Amino acid sequence: MNTLEGYRHSHSELRQMIDDLRAIMTANQLKIRPNARIAYQRMCELGQKVKQHLAEEDRRLYPNLLIHEDPKVKSIAWGFISGEKPLRRTFDEYYKRWLKHCDFNFTPEFLQETDELFDMLVCRIEREEQVLLPKLVEIGMFHDARA
Repeated sequence: MNTLEGYRHSHSELRQMIDDLRAIMTANQLKIRPNARIAYQRMCELGQKVKQHLAEEDRRLYPNLLIHEDPKVKSIAWGFISGEKPLRRTFDEYYKRWLKHCDFNFTPEFLQETDELFDMLVCRIEREEQVLLPKLVEIGMFHDARA
């Protein structure tokens, strides 16, 4: 994921996973046991994908930005790094509370927290697309990019 197309593809996959989950994560859908099992599996897959996306950024993207000569670039990098911490913490707490024991306890509270988590992820993706990726193109990190 060290190309502009790689980041856009990762964002697209995450969005698609969230959209698919939003469609099945309703009280009526989750009353059906096979749907609940699929929703659980997809939530775990989403969690892995999010962790993979953030780890990839930590490994391949932010180190280069943090040593960049432009203070604005460094500031953007620190902003995204700082924004990762609450997202990771929220996702970890969500997993421990709702998914760890596979009990498929899809209460209204679960659905509300899930929707809030989805909103948080979508907001992060949009911020990356609107702030981070254009800056990466601007500073030449993606030489073959067509923004």
